[in-house]
Amino acid sequence: MAVLITRPDERGKQLVEMLHKAGIPAIHLPLFSIESGSELNDLPNKLNQLKNGDYVFAVSKNAVDYAAQTLRNAGFHWRNDLHYFTVGMRTAEYFSSQTEQVVYYPCVSENSEGLLDLPAMQTLNDKQILILRGNGGRELFSEQAEKRGATIDTAECYRRVPIAYNNVEQTSICKRAGVQTVVATSMEILLYLMDFVPENEHNWLKSCRLITVSRRIARFAVKSGWTNVVVSPRADNQSLLQTLLQSH
Repeated sequence: MAVLITRPDERGKQLVEMLHKAGIPAIHLPLFSIESGSELNDLPNKLNQLKNGDYVFAVSKNAVDYAAQTLRNAGFHWRNDLHYFTVGMRTAEYFSSQTEQVVYYPCVSENSEGLLDLPAMQTLNDKQILILRGNGGRELFSEQAEKRGATIDTAECYRRVPIAYNNVEQTSICKRAGVQTVVATSMEILLYLMDFVPENEHNWLKSCRLITVSRRIARFAVKSGWTNVVVSPRADNQSLLQTLLQSH
């Protein structure tokens, strides 16, 4: 019973290797590559424009990676008079290692809703929030923060670029390999996967167990026809591995 890993780049490869070591066959089929974003050159200036006490929110490890590398290349140091946030513990740990600053995240619900529940997010009058993000993505946090009085600025730090495959051939390979479990770690990946797999193969796709990382994505998957959906408590590879081992 093979597992299809759609997580892009190195983290997807690492998860496949972890599964192989655990004796579980897995295929890596990243649907996107991650490339540098269009607004990285503006990042030092955007950070300089923030006031003492303003917020910086990194949506993912990819955003941290590209932002940190850009600032290193520019000789720019992360400011110690700002407050830094992510939605997940692993990303917060990584962001903290890059900024050498405390990074806050929601301990209970590692998502935008959890972030909005933090005490620091309740009254945002006169706060400016710089969001380090990719192209596209969810708008809930920025919309709600604006309603609470914040001024929002964004920096596109990375881009998801679809990878060209022969979708009929790749779907056939997955079926012949015995894929019965699919890992989709974002709504963007799940939507693209549904477009990628030919419609006449959707019965097979939706008969697979789906492992995802948020109840929001799980609810959407169930509405779209999946009957076996498991939510990993966190989005990092170790948590995904434990979820896969428990449900395998």
